[in-house]
Amino acid sequence: MTTAQTAQTTQTTHTAQTSPTAPAAPPSPMRLRELAFGAACAAALRAATRLNVADALGDNPQTAEELAAAVRTEPKPLRRLLRALSCYGVFAEQPDGTFTHTDMSRQLRVDDPHSLRDIVLWCTEPWTWDAWPRLDEAVRSGRNVVQELYGKEFFPYLNEDAPESADVFNRAMTTSSMQSARDVARFLDLSAATSVADIGGGQGHVVASLLEKYPALHGTLLDLPRVVENADARLRAGGALADRMRLVPGDCREDVPVKADVYVIKNILEWDDDSTTRTLRNVIRAGGPGTRVVVIENLVDDSPSMRFSTAMDLLLLLNVGGAKHTSASMVDRLTTAGLVIDDVRPVNPYLHAFDCTVPE
Repeated sequence: MTTAQTAQTTQTTHTAQTSPTAPAAPPSPMRLRELAFGAACAAALRAATRLNVADALGDNPQTAEELAAAVRTEPKPLRRLLRALSCYGVFAEQPDGTFTHTDMSRQLRVDDPHSLRDIVLWCTEPWTWDAWPRLDEAVRSGRNVVQELYGKEFFPYLNEDAPESADVFNRAMTTSSMQSARDVARFLDLSAATSVADIGGGQGHVVASLLEKYPALHGTLLDLPRVVENADARLRAGGALADRMRLVPGDCREDVPVKADVYVIKNILEWDDDSTTRTLRNVIRAGGPGTRVVVIENLVDDSPSMRFSTAMDLLLLLNVGGAKHTSASMVDRLTTAGLVIDDVRPVNPYLHAFDCTVPE
């Protein structure tokens, strides 16, 4: 996440269709029972995604038997899986027993332009099923539970011991970044700038979108060595934007050896307070007085998707001991680091931009 960024990241342009089998809102005792079985919904989503059910289901209604033949499962268990998901509006069961797509189920397809397939897989990876039952421990201590579970911190565990999960994470972050980069580029006015630095920017989708929007702009991407090695092809040697781009391997928590007119920091200030403050002060020191710093984050108190953002907030507590921010906590981090906040505005329904200046 960023996570999650993710997550770091739902598409509000799609509105879920209500399945014909979806029941009316239940009374509170039954609703509580349903919430206690929340893991069943997550597991069903993961199973359908791994079985490629959404990819097998075309534009016409299909029976469970037809789908089972396509995805190589037993028909009766597959019908049970689809019926469970239809209760949540993921797929729809028709009166004749066939199943059709909904807006949500289409986003499980590989070829959907708003696909959330990899994000669904990331949120339900095997390590999450080990970590969630220990949430009470994390709440008591305020620390992550991964160190105790696996004997090492989260990202070393992921890259060294769970390479398949690391691949899912990378794909999910790429998907989330690509989907939000276009919104960020539309939002940001950099017409007065000659250079922009994307700090901790992953594969560089944000800076690539900004360079495409502003043909005279020069960009820099700073991230860990293994990340910038796999930067967006547009930014690497031979790419369409390479002649206006600089790739810098490094850790922004340690140093920001980059000079730019504008610094963009998106969805990375979710670590512990010390790491966040060090990153911001490194940017301030690199940019100097008068530099513009744009911080873009999900918020847990100003979002139309509070269930998603608060769930990601708890997941960050479990895996890295981090947290999503409230408006007030983000303002506090930025001003404590020494920035002056000039404006706060929504980028899209799930991201907010804090437009700041390094004081003279």
